[in-house]
Amino acid sequence: MSANGTHRGKRDLTGRHILITGASSGIGRAAATAVAKKGAVVLLVARREDELAAAVDEIRAGGGAAHGYPCDITDSASVEATLAKITAEHGHVDMLVNNAGRSIRRAIHRSTDRLHDYERTMAVNYFGALRLTLALLPQMRERKSGHIVNISSAGVQVATPRYSAYLASKAALDKFTEVAAVETMADGVTFTTIHMPLVRTPMIAPTGNQGPAESPEWAAATIVRALTERPRRIDVPVGTLGEYGALFAPRIRDLVLHRYYRMIPDSPAARGEQAEPLPQSRLPMVRDVETGVPEDDELPAPPRASGPLPRVRARAARGTGTVLRRAARWVPGTHW
Repeated sequence: MSANGTHRGKRDLTGRHILITGASSGIGRAAATAVAKKGAVVLLVARREDELAAAVDEIRAGGGAAHGYPCDITDSASVEATLAKITAEHGHVDMLVNNAGRSIRRAIHRSTDRLHDYERTMAVNYFGALRLTLALLPQMRERKSGHIVNISSAGVQVATPRYSAYLASKAALDKFTEVAAVETMADGVTFTTIHMPLVRTPMIAPTGNQGPAESPEWAAATIVRALTERPRRIDVPVGTLGEYGALFAPRIRDLVLHRYYRMIPDSPAARGEQAEPLPQSRLPMVRDVETGVPEDDELPAPPRASGPLPRVRARAARGTGTVLRRAARWVPGTHW
């Protein structure tokens, strides 16, 4: 058992029916590809049919098993019809990844007349995930088997300024997951919450550089880990630092976050101004500021160095990361 109370043994994903929402691009598409490579039958759910079909074709071309289902997770009738079709074609869903999301970056004083910003993020990030979870939970309990992965944000732990709408919706999902995980312990249904850092996805807008970001492939590997190891949580160090700061030095943490808030202003879009489009090479590595609807183009993956020395360094880094993660699990509150 690990420090957070889960078995560390990995589970084989071969033949598992894994449903991933928001799977037409970004993290969802990368996760679907990674899960298919593990032998799973991937059920891709997204609104945009063309991109969804392209993702399915790409996975099948690589030898994976994938099926696409257009669905609006904010619409109960759409979810009901989609799950009925999936059940008819595949019998059941073994695992669910609630990845679809909407992110809005705007200061609260610019949102006093924009209650709809908060309603839109809750509709997708909380109620959309809840709609699928509640629909699939009965069959999972009946089969005494199931795992649900909810994609949250490290910003929930840090309380990142300008993301009040987005983080409030993810915090609601976090607390639901905590309660559900306790209630379903005897039912064979488990949950994992991933507190993702910033990820380079199509959900980008000209908001300026908000700091370092991970690649969609990194995020996909984290989701595979959540499905195979099934820990209660997967955090990153910055999130844990934010939580510890709130516990042991709340005043200092607040001062640091306020300084960050003052240093990086709202984007032109958040201020209601028309921003000049950025060249592809200068697109910022942040989540979408306004609509939450992904753009067509995705940031290219960073180039990888070739040759024996980089490979040795990569293996060393992986080994070091594994050791650090195992050591960190002995510290209460860390789930690296």
